[in-house]
Amino acid sequence: MSNASITKTTPEWNTINWGKVQRKVFKLQKRIFQAVKSGNKVKAKKLQKLLLKSHYAKLLAIRKVTQDNQGKKTAGIDGIKALRPNQRVKLVNELTLKGYKAKALRRVWIPKPGRDEKRGLGIPTMKDRAMQALVKSALEPYWEAQFEETSYGFRPGRSTHDAISRIHTTINKKARYVLDADIAKCFDKINHDYLLSKVDCPYNIKRIIKQWLKCGVMDNGVFEGTKTGTPQGGVISPLLANIALHGMINDITTKFPRFKYRNGKTEHNYRPVIVRYADDFVVLHREYEIILQCKELIAQWLEKVGLEIKPSKTRICHTLNDIKIDGKTEKAGFDFLGFNIRSYPVGKHKSGSRGGNTGGRTREKIGFITLTKPSKKEILAHHEAIKEVIKANRNAPQSALINRLNPIIRGWCNYYRTAASSEIFSSEDHILWRMLRAWTVSRKKGKTSIQNALSKYFSNGKNGKWTFQNGKYALYSHAETEIMRHTLVKPEASPYDGNWTYWSIHTGYIYWDTN
Repeated sequence: MSNASITKTTPEWNTINWGKVQRKVFKLQKRIFQAVKSGNKVKAKKLQKLLLKSHYAKLLAIRKVTQDNQGKKTAGIDGIKALRPNQRVKLVNELTLKGYKAKALRRVWIPKPGRDEKRGLGIPTMKDRAMQALVKSALEPYWEAQFEETSYGFRPGRSTHDAISRIHTTINKKARYVLDADIAKCFDKINHDYLLSKVDCPYNIKRIIKQWLKCGVMDNGVFEGTKTGTPQGGVISPLLANIALHGMINDITTKFPRFKYRNGKTEHNYRPVIVRYADDFVVLHREYEIILQCKELIAQWLEKVGLEIKPSKTRICHTLNDIKIDGKTEKAGFDFLGFNIRSYPVGKHKSGSRGGNTGGRTREKIGFITLTKPSKKEILAHHEAIKEVIKANRNAPQSALINRLNPIIRGWCNYYRTAASSEIFSSEDHILWRMLRAWTVSRKKGKTSIQNALSKYFSNGKNGKWTFQNGKYALYSHAETEIMRHTLVKPEASPYDGNWTYWSIHTGYIYWDTN
């Protein structure tokens, strides 16, 4: 939690001490988290009611939806895109559970990346967004104390990189079979009755959640009722989806023994490992038959939630070897969250190892090495994104093109800097150079030679003599990004535990003291 920057507008909003607001709200959230951890849910629910009445919690909820969130300028059915500071102050007094009634959502269609399909977002009104943020602030610490260790999606203090690191640590010492699956239309199909029976909160909160689930959608002036699902676009929807899917991992894994006796030996850690990120998950195990059992058990478990596995996005493979399933060869490795994860056979000098030096034992060479890289699909999508920018700026000044490309390159590289990406980054720079060379040649005038045209835009700089730059701006190269291995978050850790020593070390950010 960082101290918010405050724009100088009206004195009422400008004079708010946001550091104090965050500390007051967090202290209550921490108490909710600790009460659930200690098994006192009755106390936790009383604290939830107290938080929902808190003036500080209301201020913070309004600030998040009007100033912090990316979709803050998207209007609901009331047409309001933004609130002036005096309107934000007024809204604080309107955020009460008693008498609250949710309005219908406004459907917005956005294209899916890399596909010809579109997905619909349900955009709440500004007041509904603020109320969702307020309720979420009370629900989240309650559930963070209970969520499963290998669930990583849409949770504070956890990221896609944690999910990838967990998978990597599972397979880098022993090859596994993999069930790579996706839940079909997860946000659209969740059974409302099941979710409401599971949400476990005071009645007045549950009543409001039911309104959000049942409020319906306006699509080009036509009203549609919502009988299932948690509408995408709502502040609280990802949390509700996580609550609905909570228990899947533990319910499936506990059906298998912790260890198994075989041929006079004990096989430890026999249970499958399930890593879930929102509606995407993978199941890892050393035996193909266990993977098949898990697939069937998960399908049965999802049925009670109103969900099913999407066949077109479900695949069984092996992390090290190509395998044949129903006469079809499945290549080794799989893609997950934009990464390709695979083990490669190598000689003893590059092989990974396992075991230890204790008791006189030497580390055993395992004959393969596990690498996580950007997936081919995401590399091609990156090419297309860059190509579109260059095409759109074919007549723009060089500085404009550089300023458009730099955020795209930096963002992509920062996401993949935790993987084995060095060679790919260098390759991307070469491909980008060819695109920019074509851009330069297309701007050549008259009898100007290609060499002179190139020298106008490329010169000696931080990336050598072919640095794309002018006097003021220089293009950021992929290879400038330093590879930094991600440190996996501790299974039991949560920002609501208040262990700022751990979180400061883990994130590199110095958190404020709440004592």
